Amino acid sequence: MLKNHTYRHLNNVDSPAELRRMSVSELREYVDELRRYIIECCAVNPGHLGSSLGTVELATALHYVYNTPQDRIVWDVGHQAYAHKIITGRRDAFITNRKRGGISGFPRMAESEYDNFGAGHSSVSISAAFGIAKAMELQNEKSHVVAVIGDGALTGGLAFEGLNNAGASPQTDILVILNDNEMSIDKPSGALDRYLLHISTSKWYNHFKRSLWGILAKVPPVLKLARRTGNAVKHGILRNSNLFESLNFRYFGVVDGHNLEQLIDVLKSLKDIGGPKLLHIKTIKGKGYAPAESDPSVWHAPGCFDLATGKRATTTYSADRYQDVFGQTLLDLARIDERIVGITPAMPSGCSMNIMMREIPERCFDVGIAEGHAVTFSAGLAAAGSRPFCNIYSSFMQRAYDNVIHDVALQNLPVVMCLDRAGLVGEDGATHHGAFDIAYFSCVPNLTIAAPRNEWQLRQMMYAASKANRPTVIRYPRGLGEGVEWRDTEFVELDTRGEELKAGNDIAIIATGPMANVALRAAEQSTRSVAVYDLRYVKPLDEELLNTIGSRFEKVITIEDGAVRGGVGEAIAAHFSRHGYTPRVENLGIGDTFIEHGKPAELYADCAYDEEALLKTIERI
Repeated sequence: MLKNHTYRHLNNVDSPAELRRMSVSELREYVDELRRYIIECCAVNPGHLGSSLGTVELATALHYVYNTPQDRIVWDVGHQAYAHKIITGRRDAFITNRKRGGISGFPRMAESEYDNFGAGHSSVSISAAFGIAKAMELQNEKSHVVAVIGDGALTGGLAFEGLNNAGASPQTDILVILNDNEMSIDKPSGALDRYLLHISTSKWYNHFKRSLWGILAKVPPVLKLARRTGNAVKHGILRNSNLFESLNFRYFGVVDGHNLEQLIDVLKSLKDIGGPKLLHIKTIKGKGYAPAESDPSVWHAPGCFDLATGKRATTTYSADRYQDVFGQTLLDLARIDERIVGITPAMPSGCSMNIMMREIPERCFDVGIAEGHAVTFSAGLAAAGSRPFCNIYSSFMQRAYDNVIHDVALQNLPVVMCLDRAGLVGEDGATHHGAFDIAYFSCVPNLTIAAPRNEWQLRQMMYAASKANRPTVIRYPRGLGEGVEWRDTEFVELDTRGEELKAGNDIAIIATGPMANVALRAAEQSTRSVAVYDLRYVKPLDEELLNTIGSRFEKVITIEDGAVRGGVGEAIAAHFSRHGYTPRVENLGIGDTFIEHGKPAELYADCAYDEEALLKTIERI
């Protein structure tokens, strides 16, 4: 733990039970220390700062009012949960957050009994909490269950499925807390955002609610009356039906999520109300740190920064980031083809689609955290003559798998699906690694799957995909490219054949994507005669090239930044077997396990497909 003499209360709290022994005035001081500690730790050990600063009071109030861990709290989007982690016995370990061997950046059941459900992706909390509440009900266990959803997660379809199902079970006690900070990673969009704004800014409604909470705290009979008449009063004040009440959730709000005393009073009152209920709170993303409040998108995950000045650490890059290559290339293509449109599920800055948004906003669509909808919406665009580029992180695309099969591939629609963050992504860990896209897409008919090894190839593959009248997947990693020239280069329509990068006689390495660069460096260091091939396209496989390799070499190494099971290496080995070639084949990639968090270089070494591990395999095979 960072040592600071001002942490008078923080240093004395190692569990929620100790927190509950504090007075409310002491709790207010604790909250200030807790917020300061999160800022100090994240300044030197980067993490998701802004969201967690906004939930410091909420996390404190929840553990103060509820008897955790017997009462269950499910956090949606782990970005919000830093205060929760520190309160629940991980204060000293928090400085190891997201580091290899340290605690996870997200709630994780294996890490703590207070983490009741893992949450790396969004929109899971309501369904999970309802399942927990229903199981406790069946077991006659009298405990409370709370789901905290926010950071744009309510736009996910799964959240509405959970609300719909839980609302149909009026006897099941569940509290959903909507942490409304008017942000996800970027500014949210859509009808739901406007609806929440309408609720939160209704003067008459909020005046009424403030008065009502004051009465409820003192007069229990009025509380009973409010249960019977609340819907009618709300409908009359807002002059339209409340969405949550329509789903059979009692709606309470809007409450200031930074007013600790009010939060405590409200949560205590809600404990006495059974059935499904929703508390709508308003918070500020980055609360308590001026730079984070002024630019919440940047300070969602700012990297290292100077605590006193708020100046973020600057890094001079030797190459462009793949995401920026995508963003600029998409704009360049859109300038020459008016059919091209961009779609992203709440990641315009993360995938750099904001580059096109600034110049051609009417042809860019941020659909919110709704990956399945993003794909089917793209299919609809393609069906009517557009050429959609749908950018979804590889890990998040897993949620849209059926949409890709049923709505895109089956109908052979020309949707270009760009999978950012393919392969190991680093500190976000198992929930975010793009390990499975090759395995889960290779078996789908009609798909072409491209894997560029550098920036220039990404640009050219995007161009080729825009011209193809079929669905295409382009997977590329997080972070920096190889430093090759790509800006303003002439577009060349690449075919799907592989490429020999280095001739050799003893061993052949068949590489996928940027792993071709790793293979080339290792081969050039080896004392053996090693040939290196860049496959370029995972599907269709270049069978002519594979036949040449299978007939020439007795030893073959495949290397990919993805799962070995079901990956391209196994497909190559199967091709050799089908055609009677008998080389010894070693497949390098991610093994049959979930990979934890850490720096990418550490994880590549752990998985034994970094440059050093490949060189050892070359010498050993």
